[in-house]
Amino acid sequence: MRKRIGILTYRGEAGFTEPGFLRQLVKEGQRLGAEVFLFGPQDVRYSERRIRGYVPAESGWKSDWYGWPDIVIDRYRYYPTPKHSLYLPFRKQNWFHYANSRFTNKFRVHQVLSQDPSLVRWLPQTLPYTRDNLTLLLKQHRILYLKPTNGTGGRSILRVERLKGGYRLHGRTKQQAKSSEKLYSTTALCKRLEHWMEHEKNGNEQFFLQQGLALDLIPERIVDARLLAQKDGSGQWRLTGMGLRIGPPRSSTSNLHGGGKALPAAVFLAERFGEQEASRIILECKELALKTVACIEEHFGQMIEFGFDLGIDVAGRVWIIEMNPKPGRDIFRQLGQKKRYQQAVRRPLEYALYLLENEDVKRERNKDDIWVIEA
Repeated sequence: MRKRIGILTYRGEAGFTEPGFLRQLVKEGQRLGAEVFLFGPQDVRYSERRIRGYVPAESGWKSDWYGWPDIVIDRYRYYPTPKHSLYLPFRKQNWFHYANSRFTNKFRVHQVLSQDPSLVRWLPQTLPYTRDNLTLLLKQHRILYLKPTNGTGGRSILRVERLKGGYRLHGRTKQQAKSSEKLYSTTALCKRLEHWMEHEKNGNEQFFLQQGLALDLIPERIVDARLLAQKDGSGQWRLTGMGLRIGPPRSSTSNLHGGGKALPAAVFLAERFGEQEASRIILECKELALKTVACIEEHFGQMIEFGFDLGIDVAGRVWIIEMNPKPGRDIFRQLGQKKRYQQAVRRPLEYALYLLENEDVKRERNKDDIWVIEA
């Protein structure tokens, strides 16, 4: 009997977000012999034990009524806005067997990781936004970032650079419009940041300040690493792949959606640091990702995948910038790694099927998990 996998995601009047990836996800599930469909919180009829599900059609999507899923993969990218108001109350219901637990916002993740002595050295200094915290951090760091707790794709992030006669700001709005200006006093800076937060926040979203890092491995460009860690069909964490993202000139971020470009990590780092140091950096990134995921699962429960944004500064030091439990994987397509991209799509489905085949596997995995690092 075919297993039925539901993919929980946002479905609005304009359809699904990330439709290209979701189409691939459903098709890969079908190739694995499973029945896979998409649905939003509004599509569930609990009293009738059925769901209005969606699958790809030749043009767009087609819907039908489906029975209760054997397991659900939560792919819903939540933002604290009215159109997403159904998600949190829905997710708190104990209706489904979920492959992945609920997560939290970026600042809370930083707080959790900072409580682990084995991870502190990789964390940039991070504080909630207040005027006092801004003044404190500007005394210690030439560059700061103002970030939203639920941001994605580099949106709504503002880079603040301290100059001799004032401050230079670079950023991108929620609509990906670039912003650049210069201010000449701390008072003006505070007012501008608070105006930015008021216009860029989603609902009651908060912002935090983070130490800027010297990531300009190419002059006037931000360079960081994207690493994808996923559980596979045997329940083990594996590192699916890693690549570098090169931001546009004078951009505040390296995100691909904001005009960044992808490069193979080993080749670029070897040219910059030499082959031996490049190998050390890549191994450190991989080991750090697995160590971090273990800490996260201890606090938040069973997870299925994470995309890590890791900084590599001009001295070769590695930093944890942020991690995303519902990551994109377009970097592999940009790198021309079609098989790796397909593997990145399949692995969450393979893990969901593994859980169904091993119902005695606990949702909270213990410290005896086997970690595997792939080349």
